[in-house]
Amino acid sequence: MRQWTPADREPFAQMNADPEVVEYFPSALTREASDSLAARAQAHLDEHGWGLWALEADGRFAGFTGLARPSWDRSVVEVGWRLPRWAWGHGYATEAAREALAVGFDELGLAEIVSFTAAPNERSQAVMRRLGMTRDPTADFDYPGIAEGHPLRRHVLYRISAASSRTTE
Repeated sequence: MRQWTPADREPFAQMNADPEVVEYFPSALTREASDSLAARAQAHLDEHGWGLWALEADGRFAGFTGLARPSWDRSVVEVGWRLPRWAWGHGYATEAAREALAVGFDELGLAEIVSFTAAPNERSQAVMRRLGMTRDPTADFDYPGIAEGHPLRRHVLYRISAASSRTTE
């Protein structure tokens, strides 16, 4: 996990345009939207000291992981990740998300962190379970801004508390 660099923009845009990577998002990101997301992520890190960090593995840009407050519910902090296909299946998402959880609990003093994804996204749900997160079916929700009837509208929510995170280390 590290700060973002200008060299990250191109591989980040490629990742955000990859149909397999964004399979569980409403659409791929344009280059402009991808660059804007990277800039916002770095600005948040600069201002707050935590947020969405760039990932590097084997000397290559490997996506991002970190902590964020969802725009539609600023009362919670989520842990999230997005990696390019070449980085899948190596444990990078789990390892990096575990580090992000440690920042949230140990440095920020959060009592709980959530994660969520479109209901059909089994790969991300598997990462959540490996992190020791537990699904809270009573908190599943329809994602704001995704049209009614869209197959990705329904999202599942997982939770982990600071106390339970220590038992999964």
